[in-house]
Amino acid sequence: MTATFYRMRSGKVSLHSVLRAFDEAQFGSKNTLNLRESLPSAADARYRTEAWLRERQISRVTEVLVITGRGNQSPNGVSAVREAILSLLPSLRRRGVVSEWREHSPGSFVVRLGSISSLLEAPRRKRDRAHNAPLPNPESLKDLDRSTIELLRRLAIRSLEALGIREPDKYVEAEMQSKFNSLAGGIKPGVEGEARLREAFKAALDQLDE
Repeated sequence: MTATFYRMRSGKVSLHSVLRAFDEAQFGSKNTLNLRESLPSAADARYRTEAWLRERQISRVTEVLVITGRGNQSPNGVSAVREAILSLLPSLRRRGVVSEWREHSPGSFVVRLGSISSLLEAPRRKRDRAHNAPLPNPESLKDLDRSTIELLRRLAIRSLEALGIREPDKYVEAEMQSKFNSLAGGIKPGVEGEARLREAFKAALDQLDE
């Protein structure tokens, strides 16, 4: 105990450990993306961060921690990863993935995620297409499980009804594709990915019914 006390007074390692412990208690490992440890390129960091934030949004998480590092070992002391994430966040806000963010430390950000409804309602802009996470091919709708297709159809019909469309059946297929494209970004194909997709559809239905 005495040794720990002196280490804390000296400020060596202990302060960092204490702050890290607070972050782990607040966010947990599932809601923390540590880019500093894997040292990705700026482009890889953008891709990984967008996919991860979309996945956390679908899981209905409110706030997450993104650790970029402060760039002490980078040229000119500027972290390329940190700058890449800073330039990505405004685009994700326009697309309804995040609502706001703030600097948590010189090498990390707390990001507040948008609701599922904000993701669905966000307008699409041509300038953002180059930064979008890769979307599944439209043909992949045919490969979805019947229960997933049924949820997507219910979501499409409910969305059209909310817009006041009198004959929603005429537009269901197009609306299904639109909702799929909005919610499937960043979700990997496979059984686990489809399960997350169903979670997203259910969350969107719940919000439409509120």
